[in-house]
Amino acid sequence: MTSTAKVVAVTGASSGIGAATARRLAADGHRLLLGARRTDRLDALAAEITAAGGTAAARRLDVTDVADVRAFVTAARERFGRVDVVVNNAGVMPLSPLAALRVDEWDRMIDVNVRGVLYGIAAALPVMRAQGGGHVVNVASVGAYEVSPTAAVYCATKFAVRAISEGLRQESKGDVRVTLVSPGVTESELADGIADPVAKEAMAAYRAVAIPASAIADAVAYAVSQPPEVDVNEIVVRPSASVA
Repeated sequence: MTSTAKVVAVTGASSGIGAATARRLAADGHRLLLGARRTDRLDALAAEITAAGGTAAARRLDVTDVADVRAFVTAARERFGRVDVVVNNAGVMPLSPLAALRVDEWDRMIDVNVRGVLYGIAAALPVMRAQGGGHVVNVASVGAYEVSPTAAVYCATKFAVRAISEGLRQESKGDVRVTLVSPGVTESELADGIADPVAKEAMAAYRAVAIPASAIADAVAYAVSQPPEVDVNEIVVRPSASVA
């Protein structure tokens, strides 16, 4: 373990960007608590990291449950003694035209993408301020900067994450660093939750230029690796072939 090793709690760590971020941060010497609902995948990832010489533990996590998120952050502190970084990565993307009236899917996006981030912040801030500092990394999307057909509600949730992140940055005044990482189209299971046929067809073409999740993990690692006086606030990572 290096002298700059940190304790990092990662939500949505069972696949995609979350899993790639866990692997990258573990390779950098950080100690990790991994959270998601799919415990079989979490356990396998923690075992993989441990076998490679890293330090990782897994805990089931539902980011839509505020008490569960608090317990997750508390578990990281109890296991490792502190919590230096929380990566609010969990997200869902069941795209559809507004006229399809998939209200349940709208609610799910608001619950996971917005409330999940807020709950992560609520759990992390008291711990970080008590220990004298910390770092909140929120994973948003290029949808935090633009809106496209079928993505109105999804983009609204990511605009919200961007606004929340900027508000937290201004309020923190240096004691807690805040980073917003916004991926463009990236290899993940995010699009698997799209049930609407119009949105599903459009997404298939859009994802043809997807970049690997490791590219986003590298961006997170860059922000986390900066010295305490440096706060990397926003990183947007797109495929070079992408026009959006």
